[in-house]
Amino acid sequence: MAAPDTTLRLSDDSAAQTAADALVLAVSKAADTLTLADGHDLPEEAVAHLREALTALSVEAGAEEVTRLTGVPGVAAPLVLVVGMPQAGTASRVERLRRAAGVAARALTGRSSAVFALGQASAEEAAAVAEGAALGAYAFTAHHGVGKASSAKTPLAEAVVTGVSADEAEALSAATTAVVDAVRLTRDLVNTPPNVLYPESFADLVTQRAAGSSVEAEVWDVERLTAEGCGGILGVGQGSGRGPRLVTLRYAPEGATRHLALVGKGITFDSGGLCIKPGASMVTMKMDMAGAATCAAAVLAIAELGLNVQVTAYLCLAENLTGDLAQRPGDVVTMRGGRTVEIINTDAEGRLVMADGLALASEQQPDAIVDVATLTGACIIALGDRTTGVMSNDAELRDTVTRLGNEVGDTSWALPLPEEIRPTLDTPVADLKHTGERSAGASVAATFLQEFVGARGEGEDAPRIPWAHLDIAGPAFNEKTPWGYYPKGATGAGVRTLVALARSYAS
Repeated sequence: MAAPDTTLRLSDDSAAQTAADALVLAVSKAADTLTLADGHDLPEEAVAHLREALTALSVEAGAEEVTRLTGVPGVAAPLVLVVGMPQAGTASRVERLRRAAGVAARALTGRSSAVFALGQASAEEAAAVAEGAALGAYAFTAHHGVGKASSAKTPLAEAVVTGVSADEAEALSAATTAVVDAVRLTRDLVNTPPNVLYPESFADLVTQRAAGSSVEAEVWDVERLTAEGCGGILGVGQGSGRGPRLVTLRYAPEGATRHLALVGKGITFDSGGLCIKPGASMVTMKMDMAGAATCAAAVLAIAELGLNVQVTAYLCLAENLTGDLAQRPGDVVTMRGGRTVEIINTDAEGRLVMADGLALASEQQPDAIVDVATLTGACIIALGDRTTGVMSNDAELRDTVTRLGNEVGDTSWALPLPEEIRPTLDTPVADLKHTGERSAGASVAATFLQEFVGARGEGEDAPRIPWAHLDIAGPAFNEKTPWGYYPKGATGAGVRTLVALARSYAS
């Protein structure tokens, strides 16, 4: 049985007087002086008590530091939890609030309710605290059996965030919950084991989630993919007994004047194909569909928010296995649109399914295309495991996506597409091959994808559709210890960036 989601409530209630299991405060330290974040509305006797206790306990106010205190005078909650919120570092204040709330929520597992007063001084900051609390409390327990089901603690049941006026609390709570639900859906999908989530079941689940909403879903099976000439998706999926799928999700509100297309990599399990991965490298390969999960959840959130922008998502779903018909190095496949590609390494399969999706998206002539993929280990080497690499054929779109990602907490960094990479994809036996030189691997993969982004109009000189590629190979899945509002396992990286981008197009 899955753990229940944390309920969010934003209000203008007094933090000190709100009845809850715990009151969460933030503390920072500068020049050896501890300071509680403003906005807590605590009586002076409570502040003095906390200051004395925190000093006596030698609290350093570190990013993951949590201090529990009881018997604080003038506070209704029996437990006061003080979380460190350092002032230094590159993260914005909004992101520091988000992370501090997540740390606190993780520490409150098993509690029924907590009120958060971390010094949030605006609607944006209150939303960040609520978001951090809900995402920090996340737990994936759907597959716990008799060994864990009875002993596992449930996540924090309710997070109450103060400092929001009564006039804006309801709307802000609904908007925050829509985004949080999308991130949680992405995490659930990515965490689901590959014997449960495969192309057909993924398509079914997304179709069911779209039913009853303003999102229309269409699924192409193997027969339809063959008829439509999607050789990239078919080639990757032909080694599995579970055939590939392509899911199109359409959100088209009346009156929308701009159109954003999303393309998501959905490799539900990646063995590497005939160029098989080492065993240890396969353990987390259920997460290789994180791009598709991100795009699906983002469209559902955008629809829930009612944003005035048309959004179409293409989920490119396949399982990369080593069956009798598995794709071979040296094969040549014909992609959507007729271009031929020589296969070099069957473990570079993601770019093949994405190429079909990009070609399809281009046919609709959207204002911009954004693809999301756990595409290259090279991006992790370049940027680490918490940062998304952003590559693009359009400087304005690249900078916008990077800026929005950093603003919402999806740490992002722009990478180049050097012109000397394209000749390394040349081959005498097809239009191009799908790998190039070993160096700059993230940019090599993006350069291949760029070949399938269409133009506006006819002729070689026609401008290309603005396109951005988000390589989330690092931040999509956290194999290390939890931190901030990120659990171990799936993180939901990229969802908030796509929603923020849709907002910018809607406005």
